[in-house]
Amino acid sequence: MRCAQVNNEKIIVKDIEEIKLNGKKGAVVKVLGCGLCGSDIVKFKHKIVNNGAVLGHEIVAVIDEINSDTDFKIGERIVTSHHIPCFECTFCRHGNYSMCKHFKETNIFPGGFSEKVFVSEEHLQNVAYRVPETLSDEEISFYEPLGCCVRAIKRCNLQEGDKVLVVGLGSIGLLMGEGLKALGYEVYGCDLIPERIALANKMGIKTLPQDLQADAVFMTSGADKAIDTALTYIKQGGKILVFSSTPNNMGYANNEIYYKELTVMGSYSPSPDDLRDSFELLTSRKVKVQGLTTIYPLEKIQEAFDDTVSNKIFKAYIKMNNFIN
Repeated sequence: MRCAQVNNEKIIVKDIEEIKLNGKKGAVVKVLGCGLCGSDIVKFKHKIVNNGAVLGHEIVAVIDEINSDTDFKIGERIVTSHHIPCFECTFCRHGNYSMCKHFKETNIFPGGFSEKVFVSEEHLQNVAYRVPETLSDEEISFYEPLGCCVRAIKRCNLQEGDKVLVVGLGSIGLLMGEGLKALGYEVYGCDLIPERIALANKMGIKTLPQDLQADAVFMTSGADKAIDTALTYIKQGGKILVFSSTPNNMGYANNEIYYKELTVMGSYSPSPDDLRDSFELLTSRKVKVQGLTTIYPLEKIQEAFDDTVSNKIFKAYIKMNNFIN
């Protein structure tokens, strides 16, 4: 079977041995397609993974082989996330599921940019769902990234009618804005790229007014200067939700936090409950994601990485050639 592997400065497509269940609990699925996540870009650019690694986790797939106590069946189209917490450790008991050791160790294998992957029994029982016919593969591929956004929104514990600013209107910023709107908040957005602002406006995210004092600021930009933007528009007593890394790993001014009684918090990955909420938001179409993706065949995955880094597109979706019409 074919997969896309990290190879020094490139992502290359090569053949590897086909995955089989061989008696294991779980399922082998044929990948229909996989979204390209910002974390995939970071791992590739900063060489966080070794050569031979297969990136990708935002998969939509069809069950090809299964040995499970669940009621999933061969031929069903499913969506799944890639990490599962243990639900028992100190991190899980405190609601910090993405800090759980088991969470970090679990994954689909070998990775989403592959024609087939192994999905464990834990995945099937906790984070996998059948995809309704009403949703396209590209739409439901936002299941895991939207789950991340749902997690971030919950952590902020906002009140009805709160004003929220999203700093950075790439795909995850737009998705965060959609999630915030769906949950009843007044959402504003800002970005340095005019086309992103225009699309955000069409989606109902308002243009940033100069006098805004936001109850919360969601940092979906990876620019160091975005920190100044957050501190400019956050009101006293407000919350800043950090949802991105920055090149120089800069921090928020201590005295700003102290004198304004600001809350600065991070959010990383979703729990199964957050993923369930994400699935419901997508299937009910309270969150709409049509038109955000650009489709690439597996052979052009390097181009998808390059176009994403150069901001030519909002979101890449890698479609397996066997499923391209």
